[in-house]
Amino acid sequence: MQKEFVIGVTGASGACYARRLLEVLCRDAKVHIIVSKVAEEIAAHEGVSFEGFDATYHAVDKMGASIASGSHHVDGMVVVPCSAKTLAAVASGYADNLITRTADVCLKEHRTCILVTRETPLSKIHLKNMLAAGDAGAVIMPACPGFYHNPNTIDELVDMVVARILDHLGVEHNLVKRWSGYDA
Repeated sequence: MQKEFVIGVTGASGACYARRLLEVLCRDAKVHIIVSKVAEEIAAHEGVSFEGFDATYHAVDKMGASIASGSHHVDGMVVVPCSAKTLAAVASGYADNLITRTADVCLKEHRTCILVTRETPLSKIHLKNMLAAGDAGAVIMPACPGFYHNPNTIDELVDMVVARILDHLGVEHNLVKRWSGYDA
């Protein structure tokens, strides 16, 4: 059975992470895409487009979408990048748009909900919101690539973060060489 995922893109730098995740997931899964207004502006500034994917596109203000209901089963959701505002909304259950409503649904239905935060430095408020969202069941995954795979390009750094997202979604991939220890 084909897996089904929701990708929410919010207003933080790092649209490249969302684009790469979409490139991988849209190959074999059913994907829903929600892009906030601010995310559209930031992505355009960063030279990233979310057009052309074989996916279902949802407007951020269309709260009547199928994915806003717990009766519509999805295998998981990723908010990438996840702004501090969206993190705060998810942490407090403030579901005022389709991204935060769908995240709220995933949490209440005990489905995978990954928040790829992209804020630095972190204030005490951000940390408390991360803890609250984590306590509610979200996976908090800051966009912090590792370097043990000896990346040579920005794309390889992006793939490192996307690989971790895919691992938590249970999606097979070969984006990066896995750590095999110092002896390998």
